Amino acid sequence: MQNRYAAVSVWLHWLMVQMFIGVYSTIELRVIFPRGSEDRELIKTVHFLLGLSVFVVVWLRILARVVTETPSRESYGKFQTYLSKFVFFALYALMIVMPLLGWSIVSSEGHIINILGFELPSLLDTNKDLAHDIEEIHETLGKVGYGLIALHAIAALGHHYIKKDDTLKRML
Repeated sequence: MQNRYAAVSVWLHWLMVQMFIGVYSTIELRVIFPRGSEDRELIKTVHFLLGLSVFVVVWLRILARVVTETPSRESYGKFQTYLSKFVFFALYALMIVMPLLGWSIVSSEGHIINILGFELPSLLDTNKDLAHDIEEIHETLGKVGYGLIALHAIAALGHHYIKKDDTLKRML
């Protein structure tokens, strides 16, 4: 058993980090532009496209995890093992559910999604009230995402600087 993740898994992990930075940055920066302005709509479009990209890349990550060898883990206590698995699965759920919610918002607002000349199917019929409700869920889960990302990063840095083990090095 190897002690590092496969190169493709490492590459996809760090690509996802960059995509998360983009997704979160665009949605936070949208507030500097007036509602309804072209700039605000552009930044929301970039946010949406990055979100869809996350949806594609997460499936590539899952495939890579299935077909490549996962490094052996050090033995941790029950709580740490449980927390690690919970955060892992929650992050993957977030990477799948959030883009679907975003797509559902755009669909239920009645917008046509055209990417590189291809029209994506609408996930829902136009329903502004439903769009608002889904947006509330999307925003709440986005805040949960901040916490999960923080836990993940703190754990990796804690392993590296406090425990001084190879947990972080396996993904570098």
